[in-house]
Amino acid sequence: MIPYSVKSISEIHRVAGLEKPLHPLISIIDVSKLTNDTKVKAVVFDFYAVSLKRGCDNLFYGQQKYDFDEGLMAFMSPGQILRGDGGEQISNMEGWMLFIHPDFLWNTPLAKKIKQYEFFRYAVNEALFLSDKEETMMNGIIQNIKNEYHSNIDKFSQEVIIAQLELMFTYAKRFYERQFITRKITNHQILARLEDILANYFNQKDLSLKGLPTVQFVADRLNISSKYLSSLLKQLTGQSTQQHIHEKLIEKAKEKLSTTDLSVSEIAYELGFEHSQSFSKLFKSKTDQSPLEFRMDFN
Repeated sequence: MIPYSVKSISEIHRVAGLEKPLHPLISIIDVSKLTNDTKVKAVVFDFYAVSLKRGCDNLFYGQQKYDFDEGLMAFMSPGQILRGDGGEQISNMEGWMLFIHPDFLWNTPLAKKIKQYEFFRYAVNEALFLSDKEETMMNGIIQNIKNEYHSNIDKFSQEVIIAQLELMFTYAKRFYERQFITRKITNHQILARLEDILANYFNQKDLSLKGLPTVQFVADRLNISSKYLSSLLKQLTGQSTQQHIHEKLIEKAKEKLSTTDLSVSEIAYELGFEHSQSFSKLFKSKTDQSPLEFRMDFN
């Protein structure tokens, strides 16, 4: 299944059966007004999306499944996938979704800074749990933004809204740090650098020539010995360096299986495997599904 690509904020309003947005580059929608009428099960936005929802389960952000019964925030950057598995009850949802087109941020410091917030990346693989006080703070910021673009637009409007967005993202960063501590999630500098190295490696176009990254390659890039790296990762995550490499590989494979029509052999080749059988064997050992079974389940 190829996700439905939404190019503009006006288009997401149309697809969701809502009135035209008051501003072409930024919009806040009440999710309780959404219906089950749309046949779109997976979408890719060409803009940023921030949501706070309650009462929706079986929702996937990339390959990560979220249960929004508790009231969670999620952050998406352009090009990421949001989908449901068909079991969610949209009519029970409460909350809001904020859409920000990159053009709205043009020529502001936030245009560059927004890419530095880790919660806009798949690397942060859980949504943000908010306390009642934190949720009230976020809702207050959303109301300020809504009040601003519901008023007459003037030369200060963008500046005021940008300031509110920066405040929201600063609070989100603080709340995530609190969540990392309370949930005992280790945010070690070497682990973060490892994630970046693997992400950059698997995003290259010539993996078929380079092959899969080795443990020694990763250790060399981190300027530490492979033995020290493996010991450190075992202590922090319970996984070896090789397991981390395979985890990132499987993540990339799932992305290709769910967003392209490439054959399993073509995907294996693009990911640096000489033989597709080796790729399929590794995939099944990590997911308990063959690549084709995963693609069929996704569809």
